Amino acid sequence: MSLIGKEISDFTVQSFMDGNFKTITKQDVLGKWSVFFFYPADFTFVCPTELEDLANKYEEFQKIGCEIYSVSCDTHFVHKAWHDTSKTIKKIKYPMLADPTGRLARDFEVMIEADGLAERGSFIVNPEGKIVAYEVIAGNVGRNADELFRRVQASQFVAEHGDQVCPAKWQPGAETLKPSLDLVGLL
Repeated sequence: MSLIGKEISDFTVQSFMDGNFKTITKQDVLGKWSVFFFYPADFTFVCPTELEDLANKYEEFQKIGCEIYSVSCDTHFVHKAWHDTSKTIKKIKYPMLADPTGRLARDFEVMIEADGLAERGSFIVNPEGKIVAYEVIAGNVGRNADELFRRVQASQFVAEHGDQVCPAKWQPGAETLKPSLDLVGLL
């Protein structure tokens, strides 16, 4: 079953951000675009490469009104320990959400119950708190922040221009498609 259009459930979690612990709730997410970026665990191998990739693009996400929330089933204390010991993770400025009970991972349907870890899942959530795009991939394959950024931009464009759709590899300023009655059956 698809998660497109699913409203995220109420939640309250601890996070690590800017050297501090902070409570994040669903209310903090509403009213702006968000990316929930689930990864298996802190102190692993592929995860820091992805998180650094996002950290390098974070300013661009913020410029388009999108907040990044990285999420693992570790505690906020583990996030801090990882941040304090890793040059790569020190670059992160976005909130690192702690999900030690797996509640968020279950709500987004990425929980690996047998391992107590989350799959690699990227979810774009609109300002109303609804999932508009997502991908879940195998734990041994890293994701690309540039492509995620492009998908957020396309999702924002379509939300603003509901009568248009974005073709493959669409970039802001490029041509879009306006479905005609003849093409509606093909979508």
